[in-house]
Amino acid sequence: MKHWPFEVVSDGGKPKIKVAYKGEDKTFFPEEVSSMVLTKMKETAEAYLGKTVQNAVITVPAYFNDSQRQATKDAGTISGLNVLRIINEPTAAAIAYGLHKKGSGERNVLIFDLGGGTFDVSILTIEDGIFEVKSTAGDTHLGGEDFDNRMVNHFVQEFKRKYKKDLTTNKRALRRLRTACERYIKSYRGNI
Repeated sequence: MKHWPFEVVSDGGKPKIKVAYKGEDKTFFPEEVSSMVLTKMKETAEAYLGKTVQNAVITVPAYFNDSQRQATKDAGTISGLNVLRIINEPTAAAIAYGLHKKGSGERNVLIFDLGGGTFDVSILTIEDGIFEVKSTAGDTHLGGEDFDNRMVNHFVQEFKRKYKKDLTTNKRALRRLRTACERYIKSYRGNI
């Protein structure tokens, strides 16, 4: 959290995201931020489809607990969607995989999802178009963002050692360093 370009504050024991917007400090609950993203996605889908989107199935990381799933469902409702179901992201990936596969017989499938901030794994059995989730697990502390953070920390320490300056006190410099690290990782990933 120390390298995020925003601050997390407490509001009655609940986390809020504090950002500067048009010269003012604003705070938002995670559900509000999520609803903003869902609203934008809804608008984009409607523009593409040329019709109103009312219903949605929303994916969440496999490790989400019941209150996090409910908060996601609430965000969908706030954004004007009728949330039909909340499903695990690896399960959604397995469904997408299975929809295009023809063949008979039972298949066991391992879905490995190393996301930006999380790592999820699901094991499913697919037989005759029926998906059965056998097991799901995840790690909330492992993801691409962790690689980004390690790289940022490395260069912050290098800069401090070489130039005797602490970049963590300059949000703009830290944001530029993070962007440069993310770009490097993306370019490297493209060469694998």
